[in-house]
Amino acid sequence: MTCVPEHRPLRQRLAGANLYLVGMMGCGKSSTGRILARKLGYRWLDADQVLEAAAGRTIPALFAQEGEEGFRAVETDVLRQIGQWHSCVVSTGGGVVIRPANWGVMRQGVVVWLAAAPELLLKRLQQDPTPRPLLRCPDPAQRLQQLLVAREALYAQADVRIMQAGTMTSEAVAAAVLEALPMALQAPTHGDTRGPSTDQYDVLL
Repeated sequence: MTCVPEHRPLRQRLAGANLYLVGMMGCGKSSTGRILARKLGYRWLDADQVLEAAAGRTIPALFAQEGEEGFRAVETDVLRQIGQWHSCVVSTGGGVVIRPANWGVMRQGVVVWLAAAPELLLKRLQQDPTPRPLLRCPDPAQRLQQLLVAREALYAQADVRIMQAGTMTSEAVAAAVLEALPMALQAPTHGDTRGPSTDQYDVLL
């Protein structure tokens, strides 16, 4: 795939390292991931789609049949497989950060947290027909807040944080990621798989 000329130096610095987009459901990992892949000349992967193809079942079916723990085990297996590839932008599932083993895979690349306020996430999710098993409850807003509180410290281990405003387009988010990546690649802890990164580059938009 062809890289946009202005981003060739960044692609060269990445040297085939994968980009892993993390964040809550509704944060725009898929739409942003497609744009990033196109600009960098990378392959875009939706980890949930890869998981469904590998399992031969939809994610709601996996949750119903295996429970969340069973789903997470499959998710980890799929992420390990993806980690063997290179030059990919990977839009992960919202809960991928829960398992330390998943961080062992993602730390081999660059981890980008697409952050957003709960109100913005809920608004987007209400407009999205994609089934969300974890939000099948009487009070989705409260459940979303609980998940965010439980996961926020995990997301914060990412190399880059992009804090989105409600008016941002996916193009603007992708541009912010591309602007922040060179700084993240300079971090002395980049690529260290032994633990969470001690440096994070924040872009507040």
